[in-house]
Amino acid sequence: MKPIAQDPKGPRAFFGRRAGKTLHAGQRALFDTLLPEIAIDISGPFDPATLFPDADAIELEIGYGGGEHLARIAKENPTHGFIGCEVFTGGIGKMLEAIETGGLDNIALFPDDVIKLLAVMPDDALDAIHVLYPDPWPKPRHHKRRLIQFAMLAEFARVLKPGGSFRFATDIEDYADWTLAHVLASKLFDWPATEPGGWHEPYPGWQPTRYEQKARRQGRTRSFYFSFARR
Repeated sequence: MKPIAQDPKGPRAFFGRRAGKTLHAGQRALFDTLLPEIAIDISGPFDPATLFPDADAIELEIGYGGGEHLARIAKENPTHGFIGCEVFTGGIGKMLEAIETGGLDNIALFPDDVIKLLAVMPDDALDAIHVLYPDPWPKPRHHKRRLIQFAMLAEFARVLKPGGSFRFATDIEDYADWTLAHVLASKLFDWPATEPGGWHEPYPGWQPTRYEQKARRQGRTRSFYFSFARR
């Protein structure tokens, strides 16, 4: 499979705001000092193995939000390399703080649309991809903006190693149905059999993200935790 072409007028995966509240002074300083050191350069082909040559595995989280999940799994798995992709400046600022305070040296960041990163990545480059609570774009006319589309799944399958994991979590049932239907129809991933309702069980070692905690407070009492394996 060929990568998606890098055309600024072509496909994109991100829609929405890139900035919210003004960054505080410490975060602004980290944008100037730490981010340039760990930001991924895609001016040419990019192979994650060059960033983490001794890593036992390399994982990508798309839309890490405040970064609490990415920071935690990076700390728990120091022999793995992690790539975080997020465009929202507030989330990037929080992630930079977590990296600095946690002394995490196994994380690299890509502060732009993930489709640009995938386009320059070689086949079979990753061991896992995490997509946790992406924007559900609930209105039918906006469904085309959802991250999970057939073209994106094809890219996930291309950059994942055979058997590599694709994890998707959401608290929106319609988006869960949408994702499961797309994944099964794509025939690119296996969905390991679970007991009925087992997809509501969090991943082993899971800790709720801030978004999940907010969803619970707003009355959305259950989530869907899917794990797919690249064929």
